[in-house]
Amino acid sequence: MNKKFTIALGLIFFALSLSGFGQIVVRVGAFPNITHAQAMVGKANGWFDKALGSSAKIQWTSFNAGPSAIEALFSGAIDMTYVGPNPAITGYVRSNGEALRIVVGAASGGVALVVRNDSGIQKPEDFHGKRVASPQLGNTQDMALRAWLKAHGMKSSDKGGDVQVVPLANPDQLTLFLQKQLDASWAPEPWATRLIHEGNAHLFLDERDLWPNGQFVIAHLIVRTKFLQEHPDVVKKWIAANVELTDWINGHLPEAKKILNAQLQKETGKALPPIVMDEAFGRLQITYDPMRNSLLASARSAYEAGFLGRQMPDLSGLYDLTLLNQVLTEKGKKVIQ
Repeated sequence: MNKKFTIALGLIFFALSLSGFGQIVVRVGAFPNITHAQAMVGKANGWFDKALGSSAKIQWTSFNAGPSAIEALFSGAIDMTYVGPNPAITGYVRSNGEALRIVVGAASGGVALVVRNDSGIQKPEDFHGKRVASPQLGNTQDMALRAWLKAHGMKSSDKGGDVQVVPLANPDQLTLFLQKQLDASWAPEPWATRLIHEGNAHLFLDERDLWPNGQFVIAHLIVRTKFLQEHPDVVKKWIAANVELTDWINGHLPEAKKILNAQLQKETGKALPPIVMDEAFGRLQITYDPMRNSLLASARSAYEAGFLGRQMPDLSGLYDLTLLNQVLTEKGKKVIQ
């Protein structure tokens, strides 16, 4: 090979590298909800792009609820996604512990049971014979609703009871509330607050009241196990950005809410009125702690509702907090056990 050809070949590869050749494409899922605040703010202001640098390119995908995000992860369409606890559990169990790992937390709380003002519901037993929505069959709110019904001696109609649980995308629930075709909804924010302000509803139960210290995981980040093994450096940078965003959001709430609201408008076509944003955020805690204990409690409820097979699954390998604790140590923060 002559010298001129070698130099020319080197220049070609240099040019290709500058144009993105060899870049890792990181495919990330998130929901246009305030419970995915780090994803929405970080997507809007380029925080994650800056954290990953020129070696990686981010490709975002939006989902309405967790089960569809898990299917995308299974098919290899995404590498990581912000999601609730129950889809993460079912995805882990379905794959015999192979498909995914929880690597960092995102949010606690931010869920409420709201009822239509003229539904006739005043106490738990009034839910007999009613139509109650959840975002999707098997998602975190769906499981919480079914567990709550069971705790009050009721079952959904598909399990032999008389409460009709209607899995329905959050935007569609508002329409059916106004048409009086739904009586109640177990909804994540900001949809719970939107149903209250726009759907002639009121707060029946703040789910925080059901949990110790009012804390329970509503969103965390899961990563395809194969991607985590092949690109731990990329995942660590993402986790570090998630931790930084958590601190920034909590320290700059007014500005963070504006950025988040602008992103919600971009993705859903409608911004939230400030009163709705403030009220919804009041039921939410942005955190990088994945709150393992609350997930294990959710798993027990899902198992008892018949969604996790004949025996309680072993979830000991579901978490991999190695990179998170490396990040926390490097930032002088307390590690998470």
